[in-house]
Amino acid sequence: MPQTKPIISIENVVASATIDQRLDLTEITEKFPETEWNPEQFPGLVFRIKSPKTATLIFSSGKMVCTGGKSEEMAVKAVNSVVSQLKKGGIKIKNNAVVTVQNIVASGNLGGKIHLEQAARVLPRSMYEPEQFPGLIHRMLDPKTVILLFASGKLVCTGAKKESDVYRSVNNLHNTLEDKKLMIYD
Repeated sequence: MPQTKPIISIENVVASATIDQRLDLTEITEKFPETEWNPEQFPGLVFRIKSPKTATLIFSSGKMVCTGGKSEEMAVKAVNSVVSQLKKGGIKIKNNAVVTVQNIVASGNLGGKIHLEQAARVLPRSMYEPEQFPGLIHRMLDPKTVILLFASGKLVCTGAKKESDVYRSVNNLHNTLEDKKLMIYD
């Protein structure tokens, strides 16, 4: 029995941000001892927050990268929370953070098994080399995403900049697989 809609779960939203000013990372580590910073190994300072549970890399340029958000909204909230905590801790920050979503990673299940070899022949911009990797790699142009598709019907979608693009990508792929009769339902 075909499943009407794929099950999709946003796993990670990566967002970049800038406050357009230089930051003294030594001062931040002194005021926030729970941060992690090893400048000999990596120039970014790691600032973790519990709600929303994320990690934000902060660079002396004022640029930031936030990972771990489960939605676009959560990523923006996390960056704003970090900036707010820095201000409360006595770090002088003049501007609000400008946040841009860079990548959304989602997992999904199409609800049926897939003939990967046939799918690789039928789907344009697809690669399937089972000796190298057990999934089919499908590059979608609109929206611009990459989907790793497995015989079980499970998938990983990456490269989206908006949550709506994740849903559109997965649903487009699901519809194409259905139309081409590449789905097997138990």
